[in-house]
Parts: sequence; structure tokens; C-alpha cells
Amino acid sequence: MNDSTALVTGANKGIGKEIARQLVAAGLTVHVGSRDAERGEQAVEEIGGDARLLVLDVTDTTSIEAAAQHVERLDILVNNAGIMVDGRPPTEADVDGFRRTYETNVFGVLAVTNAFLPALRRSARPRIVNVSSGTGSLSWSTDQEQRFVFAAGSAAAYRSSKAALNALTLFYAQALATEDFKVNALAPGLRATDLNAYAAASAGDPAEGAAGAVRLALLPDGGPTGQFFSWDGTTVPW
Repeated sequence: MNDSTALVTGANKGIGKEIARQLVAAGLTVHVGSRDAERGEQAVEEIGGDARLLVLDVTDTTSIEAAAQHVERLDILVNNAGIMVDGRPPTEADVDGFRRTYETNVFGVLAVTNAFLPALRRSARPRIVNVSSGTGSLSWSTDQEQRFVFAAGSAAAYRSSKAALNALTLFYAQALATEDFKVNALAPGLRATDLNAYAAASAGDPAEGAAGAVRLALLPDGGPTGQFFSWDGTTVPW
């Protein structure tokens, strides 16, 4: 893996930082995507090894295009950057909150992935991992045995954006199947990050969720594509 390269968006903190750390530990050169240069540089110093800062704002076309110019070949893209700005159900949410959420969680993934496709196509084993959420599973949201069914439609913007991301993952996998891409989505589980600060007491270690993303990033040639997995490797229903 010493000549392999990866890009992790939103990698200056939380799960993204842990994904970058574990990929560096596996021997990869990792571009640490961060929209804030100072925070990104601090993360690179903390990760060490062959971690490199790549200033990248997934909601800014100019930033994305500039970042793509710095990467000639890319073996792994982990679309990790995500936000949750509104925890309300749709009956109380506002359109602006939905727009802001989708700009990062859906449109940002589309823009970044397409911008880095040329670099990924120069890889012999291209891998794309989209960090989703179990809350975006429509099956789990209607399953009486799952806790999500009792959420009463809360966090509608975030959860629906992850459902859309799941669909986008499947469509990318289908569109790139003949080019030997492996494209999968990951539900990292509830983790103690800024995104879930309110649930920090019951949330798990970000490193554990990151390990699931790393496993998908390093899939062998015979590995799955177009699937949705939990952090522990089990399949999550759409």
C-alpha cells in the first residue's frame, strides 16, 4: 500500500480524522481534506506519517476544482464531510436548513466525486466510500424493532440527505461498475463527535466507526460494490 493515495473530506476532526489516521497507519499517503487550513494543518501534524493537507470546501466549486488540480492519481476517496444543522421534523423545519444540509451531504459529494474521477480513473483499484448514517435507512426508520421508528420524523433534513446519499452511492456503483470501481456507503454508528455532541455520553469511539470505512476503502478486487454497510461489517437495508 506504500504507493497508494487517499483523500478524506472533512478530515480535520471526528470520524474523518480517524479514517485518515488509520489509512496512514496502513501505509497510504493521505490527503487530509479540510476547508480551514489552520485546523487541517493541525490535524496533519497530529496524524503524522504521510498525511498531507488539502484545503477543500465541499460546498465551494472553486475550492473543489483547485484541490483536484493538486492530485494526479487517487486510489481511494472517502466522502466523509457532513453536517446536521436542524434536528426538527419536517413539519417544523425550514427550507434553508434543508438546503444547507443537502449542499454538504449530497451536492458536495456529487461535486467532489466528479471532480476527482479523472484521478481515480488513473488507479488500478479505485475505491469510493460515502459516510452515511443508519438514520438514513428507510427500512430501519419503519422497523418497529429499530429505535429510529420512534424518532417521529426528527432530524428530517439530515436523515433524508443520508437517504439521498445512499441512492447516489448505488447509482455511482452502477455507473462505474465496468471500470472496476468499488463504491459503498457506511453507517459508522453513533459516535462522540461534534455532530453528535448532545449524545456524547452514549456515543462510541470514532475510531471504531472509522475502522469500518477503512475496511471498505481497502476492499480486495472481489469485494462488494453498491452496498450499504454498518461499521461492524453487517449489511444495512436501504
